[in-house]
Amino acid sequence: MALAQTPPAASTPPANPAPAIQAPASSAPAPSTSETPAQPQQPTTAQPAPAPASPAPAPTAPAAPAQQTARTTLFPNPSDPAGVEEGVLTAKPTVMLSGTSTWDEAFNSLKNAIAKLDGELKKAGIAPAGRPLAIFVDTDDNGFKFEAMIPIAQVPEGKTELTPEIKFGKTPEGKAFRFVHKDAYDEIDGTYETITAYLDIKEIVAKDAFIEEYVSDFTDSQDTDFEVNIYVQPK
Repeated sequence: MALAQTPPAASTPPANPAPAIQAPASSAPAPSTSETPAQPQQPTTAQPAPAPASPAPAPTAPAAPAQQTARTTLFPNPSDPAGVEEGVLTAKPTVMLSGTSTWDEAFNSLKNAIAKLDGELKKAGIAPAGRPLAIFVDTDDNGFKFEAMIPIAQVPEGKTELTPEIKFGKTPEGKAFRFVHKDAYDEIDGTYETITAYLDIKEIVAKDAFIEEYVSDFTDSQDTDFEVNIYVQPK
């Protein structure tokens, strides 16, 4: 990053036509007493109706999507991924891990920090409640300091840390602009250049701490489908 600081209804089958009702036979005159009465017909034994077929078992419902699909972003999905969206960040409980990195190792450093947070949350039985993010708290030509975070539903009562290294805290809050980067992470400098130009044109003075929210899972730095939301907060 170059910024000193992203259903036709199924045709209803025709109902089975009701069986035709036979018209009753015309009444014949009653036989005279001298006539031999007709032998009564033997009643026809009704055949039992076939037992209804057992209903087919209901299809098995598809497996519920992985929990990860419930990990929401700080802003709703962008209506225009190529545009800039303005909104307000709401603070959420989070676990966080501080770290430092050179720019060359940025992707791996962030990937490892997020993996460590995910692993410790799993051990503790705490479900993530949002996409992972990183706040760049200090930058220079050589590298940067960051705080990697994963939002959670709530902090366990009376706890201030998950491990001695991983603390509980809150995500940033307040007014922010979101920019979307969808390309290889190695190409994110170009997005930051766009952000710089936008801020200059709008005469917006931004806070030094930029926020990256990782919409995609970390794979490798050359993944051109890697998506990052970059949030910039004005002073």
